[in-house]
Amino acid sequence: MLDPILRGMAAGAAGTTALNAVTYLDMLVRGRPASSTPEQSVARLADRAHVEIPEQGRDNRVSAAGALLGLATGVLTGAAYGAARAAGWRPSLPVAGAAATLGAMVGASAPMAVMGVSDPREWSATDWVADAVPHAAYGLVTAATYAAMAQRRRTWRSRHLSIKAW
Repeated sequence: MLDPILRGMAAGAAGTTALNAVTYLDMLVRGRPASSTPEQSVARLADRAHVEIPEQGRDNRVSAAGALLGLATGVLTGAAYGAARAAGWRPSLPVAGAAATLGAMVGASAPMAVMGVSDPREWSATDWVADAVPHAAYGLVTAATYAAMAQRRRTWRSRHLSIKAW
């Protein structure tokens, strides 16, 4: 059970890289600023947990913590994807990519909605596209990376662990 979860985590990390690349490309093309919601989430979490963030370097610490939350969301979504695969879920690549996309979107947006940082019900069509496209990149890269790692493992096992090899 651990191998598929670890593969899922690695695939989620690859997906997170794709999400970040698409997000930064969007910022470059449209000239838009970075989202402030990760930092707002960190500030809300710190307040709710009664954790004091030092004033010296506060903005930098909050920004870094927001980025780390995004990485954790991507890797943990990948872990859940790997666990689903270990449990026998075997969808086609497009269905797997869509599921990983949806999981990442919910994993990122639900906590922000619960904390009152952002309300997806109030997003414009442009906001939804700006959120959905990078998450779609995440989902497709996560699913494709997992599939490639699983295929490589099956190939290696058939070459090295078959009766012919003995």
